[in-house]
Amino acid sequence: MKLRCLIIDDEPLAQRVLEKYIAELSGLELVSKCGDALEAIEVLKEETIDLIFLDINMPRLNGINFLKTLKNPPLIIITSAYTEYAVESYELNVLDYLKKPFAFQRFLQAIQKAEERLKLQEQQEEVKGDMEYIFVKANKKTINISLDSIQYIEALGDYVKIYTDTEHIVTYQSLKGIEKLLPTQKFYRVHKSYIVALAKIKSIEGNMVHMNNNTLPIGNNYKQGFLQKIHIN
Repeated sequence: MKLRCLIIDDEPLAQRVLEKYIAELSGLELVSKCGDALEAIEVLKEETIDLIFLDINMPRLNGINFLKTLKNPPLIIITSAYTEYAVESYELNVLDYLKKPFAFQRFLQAIQKAEERLKLQEQQEEVKGDMEYIFVKANKKTINISLDSIQYIEALGDYVKIYTDTEHIVTYQSLKGIEKLLPTQKFYRVHKSYIVALAKIKSIEGNMVHMNNNTLPIGNNYKQGFLQKIHIN
């Protein structure tokens, strides 16, 4: 599985260097390049990103302030010509800090850190795969939801609606946030607005996935990963 990468940098030369380095490694996939953080926010709404290469000095919104806006950030590697932000960035749990200009060898070291971090996350996912339930807040209560009862989850702005075999529950949570609670062996995001329980899928037809009583769209940006997930090439 390739690491899906996003470059956020207002300097075209810096973008080209990163794009070249990413192309050198078969384990990386460049999803998009953004000239500023506001543009990147829109990309993150549409795409699943594993790793961001983030510049700091950018117009409209600098990299540090952008990072503070992310509720559940992917892995972050800072790429900056300045070192004065290093301490603050590490307090925000960035993976590495590359001072421009940096050689491919230094870039490779950062990627190896990313791979190690993801390996640890995968081990944590294996533990999470043994989970049988999650707790969510709804109607001023904390509700226990059996994972086996969930059919799919729909994004509704700042809320999500969880459809189970017997009811639906609305909770204040982002779709990306609740996605991180779910074991990836059992659930997959098929669209910017939908996560499905793999065991509840009845059939797949074109860009649609048929559940028990509902048909949901498969987003173009999610289709390839979804088909790989269910071992359909």
